[in-house]
Amino acid sequence: MPKGSPTARGKSFLAARDEHAVEEMDKADCDPAALARTYAQFPLVNRVVSRWHGVYQQLIKPLLSPTRTTTLLDIGCGGGDIAASLATWAARDGLALSITAIDPDPRAIDFAQAHAASGSVAFRDVHSGVLVGEGAAFDVVISNHMLHHLAPEELQALLQDSARLARRAVIHSDIARSPVAYGLFSVGTLPFFPGSFIRRDGLTSIRRSYTAPELRAVVPPGWRVESAAPWRNLLLFNARERDAPDHRV
Repeated sequence: MPKGSPTARGKSFLAARDEHAVEEMDKADCDPAALARTYAQFPLVNRVVSRWHGVYQQLIKPLLSPTRTTTLLDIGCGGGDIAASLATWAARDGLALSITAIDPDPRAIDFAQAHAASGSVAFRDVHSGVLVGEGAAFDVVISNHMLHHLAPEELQALLQDSARLARRAVIHSDIARSPVAYGLFSVGTLPFFPGSFIRRDGLTSIRRSYTAPELRAVVPPGWRVESAAPWRNLLLFNARERDAPDHRV
């Protein structure tokens, strides 16, 4: 067994978050061609890792209607593939879903708009706080693999914004840190994704990610953390419970 392998390093490997590690795609001066390839390869990675179709079936579809349009906000949408998939699934099910996808990085929005199906999703280059300031509201608020990118104060701001923007539910899906996940992702992606940041940033993402107990320890009251396969955390907020008479101040 290689001396530096995750298994060889034992329980100390990934025992704590590496919150100081920086992903290449988050750097303002990263290679634009590699960044574009990374966005283009996200759909494959997200189908294997993020499992949003299951989240759609279990948590989003029950909120949708064929006659009343449900609104959904995707925060930190990246290349826009999750938003596009949700729009496709809802359309196939005959359900009315209007999606807005936002990202503060104009490079992400430029890519998403260039590759989106016409009219399926509205993209905006804004921060969630801008929407709060506009008085916007959406039935459902989601994000994918964004929590681990944020500094502690940014995470709290995101959760505050999400709760203010959501009329019904918030679903933040993120990676759960695990030595097994790190090892499998390292080996499984080694022959693939040339010329992009997928492998390097994926491993950095795992190092930066929370375990479920860690995430529970830092979220405000009213938020619920559920573990999901494979190696994911779902951070959930029920806005209807917040707005129920017994919960009003």
